[in-house]
Amino acid sequence: MNLTPERLVTIAMTNPINVQLAERLPSLGLSQCMLTAGCLFQAVWNHHSDLPPESGVKDYDIFYFDTDLSWEAENDVILRTRQLFQDLDAKVDIKNQARVHLWYGERFGRAYPQLESARDGIDRYLVAGTCIGLDPGTGEVYAPYGLDDVALGYLRPNTKNIQPDLFHQKTTSYQSRWPWLRIV
Repeated sequence: MNLTPERLVTIAMTNPINVQLAERLPSLGLSQCMLTAGCLFQAVWNHHSDLPPESGVKDYDIFYFDTDLSWEAENDVILRTRQLFQDLDAKVDIKNQARVHLWYGERFGRAYPQLESARDGIDRYLVAGTCIGLDPGTGEVYAPYGLDDVALGYLRPNTKNIQPDLFHQKTTSYQSRWPWLRIV
């Protein structure tokens, strides 16, 4: 399948949760707000597998970037997001990418660089082809490594974030849900 940004969005929006997220997110007024991760690329894998578009999607990730590094500011956004999407039967996970370096080491036991944008966070996913974001305000797709790996079901390590143990955990989880995926 030739996966263009337009085709990715068309497939991703067959998931009604993605439609609601994309429609409502701009009302939060967040800087660099991006719908990202599994809710986008997993819709493509589900399409390929003749599964419902939301099948296997564990959560719906949203990244934004706010230079206010306080927990209080991020928690306010989390609470507003929870309120905005309370009617949806979905786990919505929103993170200020400017703050990730503050808690990542404690949670994962490794250092994490201070990011300069929400896109920097997307750039660091463990699997290169899954580095995809959608700006709900403009409809622009951000895919720094392209869309071919997602279309072909290739799982390759992201050279910007080599962590073999976490890569193995992630790809094993993906392959358990979509057995046709291949590690390359």
